[in-house]
Amino acid sequence: MTRIHTGLELLKIEKNLQKKIKGNIGLLCHNASIDKGFNHAIEITKSIFGQRLKKLFGPQHGLITDVQDNMVETKDFIHPHFKLPVYSLYSETRIPTDEMLEGIDTLIVDLQDVGTRVYTYISTLGLLMEACGKKDIEVVVLDRPNPVGGNIIEGNILGPSYKSFVGHFPFPMRHGLTMGEVANFCQAHGEGRCSLNVIQMEGWKRSMTFNETDLPWVLPSPNLPTWESAFTFIGTVLFEGTFISEGRGTTRSLEIIGHPNLEPYSFKESFLKKCDLLGLSGFNLRPLYFRPTFQKHAQKTCGGFQIHPTNLQTFRPWTLGQVLCHELYHELGSDFQWNKSPYEYEFERPAIDMINGTHQIREWIEEKRSWEDLKAIEEKDWPQFLDQRESILLYRY
Repeated sequence: MTRIHTGLELLKIEKNLQKKIKGNIGLLCHNASIDKGFNHAIEITKSIFGQRLKKLFGPQHGLITDVQDNMVETKDFIHPHFKLPVYSLYSETRIPTDEMLEGIDTLIVDLQDVGTRVYTYISTLGLLMEACGKKDIEVVVLDRPNPVGGNIIEGNILGPSYKSFVGHFPFPMRHGLTMGEVANFCQAHGEGRCSLNVIQMEGWKRSMTFNETDLPWVLPSPNLPTWESAFTFIGTVLFEGTFISEGRGTTRSLEIIGHPNLEPYSFKESFLKKCDLLGLSGFNLRPLYFRPTFQKHAQKTCGGFQIHPTNLQTFRPWTLGQVLCHELYHELGSDFQWNKSPYEYEFERPAIDMINGTHQIREWIEEKRSWEDLKAIEEKDWPQFLDQRESILLYRY
């Protein structure tokens, strides 16, 4: 197995990289900002730069990744061990303020992304780059693997009118980019031009999925317990826009879905026939019953499924999620409901449209239109994205 060195590990061991980090430093990181020996980025940065490390920043879910999902904000505080101010970029503001950035010359970013457009760490990166560009602060991105690989893309491109905190870039749902490449995209095609330095990984190849990296998986957010859940999340995140449970309140959140009025065994029989017709493969749909301890259907027994990836090269979780949503909508009838609660500070549009980045997929589901129609929606705007993507890739193989 090829030894992968993340950006954090290279900064730790290469003096020439350390010398390029100038002035006072801020660090944006979270629970999964670790090296292969489980040493945290704060400890490593502090050991290298000492008193030059002035401020810490946390994304959605908080610096210590202890806070749940949508619109659950975190507060600023003083770190009890490091005695440094910790600023939340998921609070009253999601954009670093002038006060937060005051006295900082370099802002280091070390976040483990999961490769899905709605996962908000790439939005935080884009907004941070915009703010730092206005203040002449250098942004240094310590690159990490895209856990679902860098070759396969899935899903429709975000519609321009659906830009939000869960849709900052005109990306498909599964974008196939690393954080460093997202930063490059922002620099080349976005609004976040700044002084940018990406410390690239060594040893990572685009074809690699997380299980091939020999790196430890640490939850990058509270509901992605395993590296497999980064794959299933691409499809199961859709159910945040419905009253189907996506498994929050269980130990395998976003790997399982269900509803109190779903009988999974009979549904599976007809659904897998549909999958065969559509050529969907690379997964096992295991019927189960579960009882969420909180959130949707708390303390109620739900019938549903755990999605087990079995072939990561053929598995297409976005397509599986959309087809599951389509079939459950028509199977459950009035028991299926779209989630009408506010979603990431959007109070007018349905959550499912904000997640999908379009209203067209919801209409495809409701109108029971053909598989070919979904593929047309998915691939319509791919050419421009693929052209832009090609120009900013850091890893070619």
